[in-house]
Amino acid sequence: MAKTLFDKIWEAHRIADLGDGAALIAIDRVLLHERTGGVALQSLESAGYSVLAPERAFATMDHVVDTRPGRTDETLMPTGKNFIVATREAAKKAGITMFDIGDPRQGIVHIISPEQGIIQPGSTLVCPDSHTCSQGALGGLAWGIGSSEAEHALATGTLRIQKPGTMRITVSGQLSRGVTAKDLALYILEQIGAAGSRGLVVEYAGTAIAALDVDQRLTLCNMATELGAFTAIIAPDDTTFAYLEGRPFSPQGALWTQAVEAGRDLSSDDDACFDREWSMDASDVAPMITWGTSPQQAMRLGAPVPRTGDSPAIQPRRLCGRSTIWG
Repeated sequence: MAKTLFDKIWEAHRIADLGDGAALIAIDRVLLHERTGGVALQSLESAGYSVLAPERAFATMDHVVDTRPGRTDETLMPTGKNFIVATREAAKKAGITMFDIGDPRQGIVHIISPEQGIIQPGSTLVCPDSHTCSQGALGGLAWGIGSSEAEHALATGTLRIQKPGTMRITVSGQLSRGVTAKDLALYILEQIGAAGSRGLVVEYAGTAIAALDVDQRLTLCNMATELGAFTAIIAPDDTTFAYLEGRPFSPQGALWTQAVEAGRDLSSDDDACFDREWSMDASDVAPMITWGTSPQQAMRLGAPVPRTGDSPAIQPRRLCGRSTIWG
């Protein structure tokens, strides 16, 4: 049976079917930040559990730490210091990798993971952050979770997940000069709405997507949470492998060669079936701005601001194996 990229990663990590569409899924990497990481690690210890695989867990100072030069544990956020100190102490005790204040590797949690090679094509990764979906740009299945789920993933290396549906957004052609991945993300939001991918795994495909560099792919996948998506993913290719090769936590030597060979098989089969499909022409995308309080309230630069309450343009949605329906 033909499979989507998501299906291939899901099945490779499925430990057991739990009924009603749920499964126990193996988790390869867990990322934490100081806003919830210390709490999760302390709660885990209080319950009498330890981190199953400390080498697969990572924490960084990200959410409440100040951004000004010369920053310390003191922070402008009330009680922020408590979160920072608690996470540092808990991470050290648990034996997980910590990107602390002053560490040159420290940064935004879903950015340092690609920079360090923590996310890899075909891997599963979770983090208590809604923009964890950014990392699907490198061909991994990455999604945001809650603190209690983080505890479970840390203690067992697994999570119980209700299998989400799938949507493929194919962007053909090439983006015009001066049009960025952020413009494309806002154009998609304008077209299908802020709930247009609710609960679905979005796969971005097409010639316009293949032409994007990794930074632009990260931007596009980052915005999938604004679509209501479970996560987003882009099939790995030479651009992906060139970016990840030699990163600190990427496989090295012969293992890297094996990883690339395996990664080249990570794409949706030609006749794979998606629950929903959208096709767009990159030449229709222009520089975009937003004008309201919802990310779907976007328009091309120079267009008149719509009246309050206007809905985004609605296009036909094709359900796999069913007749065309309209949103």
